Amino acid sequence: MPLLSFLDRDRTIAHPGFNRWLVPPAALAIHLAIGQVYAFSVFKIPLSQLIGITKSVDGDWKQSQIAWIFSLAIVMLGLSAALFGKWLESAGPRKAMFASAVCFALGFYISHVGVVTHQLWIIFIGYGIVGGIGLGLGYISPVSTLIKWFPDRPGLATGLAIMGFGGGAMIGSPLAVKLMAHFKTGTDLGVAHTFLVMGTLYFLFMMFGVFTVRVPAEGWKPANWTPSAKPSALITTHSVDVNTAFITPQFWMLWVVLCMNVTAGIGIIEQASPMIQDLFKGTIGPVAAGGFVGLLSLFNMGGRFFWSSVSDYIGRKATYFTFFSLGCILYFLLPYTGGDHMNSVVLFVAICAILLSMYGGGFATIPAYLRDMFGVYQVSAIHGRLLTAWSTAGVLGPLLVNYTREYQLAHGADKAGAYQTVLHIMAGLLVVGFISNLMVRPVAQKYWLPDSSAKIGNKTEK
Repeated sequence: MPLLSFLDRDRTIAHPGFNRWLVPPAALAIHLAIGQVYAFSVFKIPLSQLIGITKSVDGDWKQSQIAWIFSLAIVMLGLSAALFGKWLESAGPRKAMFASAVCFALGFYISHVGVVTHQLWIIFIGYGIVGGIGLGLGYISPVSTLIKWFPDRPGLATGLAIMGFGGGAMIGSPLAVKLMAHFKTGTDLGVAHTFLVMGTLYFLFMMFGVFTVRVPAEGWKPANWTPSAKPSALITTHSVDVNTAFITPQFWMLWVVLCMNVTAGIGIIEQASPMIQDLFKGTIGPVAAGGFVGLLSLFNMGGRFFWSSVSDYIGRKATYFTFFSLGCILYFLLPYTGGDHMNSVVLFVAICAILLSMYGGGFATIPAYLRDMFGVYQVSAIHGRLLTAWSTAGVLGPLLVNYTREYQLAHGADKAGAYQTVLHIMAGLLVVGFISNLMVRPVAQKYWLPDSSAKIGNKTEK
């Protein structure tokens, strides 16, 4: 359609002299918007009281049912990223960002209908499936673009974008709370109107990224920069096609690396507020626990930028070794900081903050790790397929945490003691990730594209 021709990849090629630092804000506009999914929990109680208004009554949805909306959205994030990643490479970031904005906003609009008609399955389709597709497209759309703009600092580049996803809840949570309070009446909790407004606001915000994103011209490189004459053995000068990368041992080793890191991190995120209250019963109340959750969001966001930038200096493999070795020790020690042992709130908070920074850092470092292993040719598509590890962890983590804890409580453990087994399991998962990362080796030559294809770089895939 001529009307939408501005979305074409050819229309996004930067002119000579374009400042590459104008691209990260475009990526941030997308990630700060879709990062709202981390704040979905603010809707759980209102959605469970749509009929009773002040409390849940017969006919209201249970919170356990509502929780599947978030899980479905994360599953669709990974699946859509895997499915559309290769299309993104040829379509370009602007078209993918626009599709993300449409799907994400449409997810809110469909969910509005689900609230008004009180049909939970409509919200599953809206926020969970359609909105989840928007999450996947938006998450991977800036990755290869930023890596091409910052070949000298790929870790910094991916950190700049993915940092926004970790901080999306800092905007989405207070925005949703204020909107629901504004629209609330004696017979309406304001959720439906809030979905409409948020869908519109986020669509407009994401349009900033759509209009401002640019891709570098073929052959562009930063001024006064030349690739190292002796690159690291784990940083390839060749490229691998996404379908070929999918069958390499390295892809599946990195899949395990991401899955273990995310599953363990969810052990903190899933139970952050109740955990600190249970371990420090009588000392930490709901308000302080809420502040603790907000602090973790800051470290989740900051870790994405910090650790991905560090990886440019020490390497991706060494960065993940840090995550897994230090993380394993901290997960093991965490339950002993509680009231029955050390009784140190400060130490508990400090350990959780470090763990969440490494959780976020893992997300931001993995695209640069993939670029090192497989080249830039189809890195977004490869990244998209790898995000199925996140989908798996998004289901595995909460199930593992909740069912293990419930089993412990059913067999006589107190609330504080039940966390010890859960957190030690998380430490064990990081040992698995450590071993998988240890096994990563350079991709064998038989998987490389021919030199003529490997040099495609910024060209549109045919």
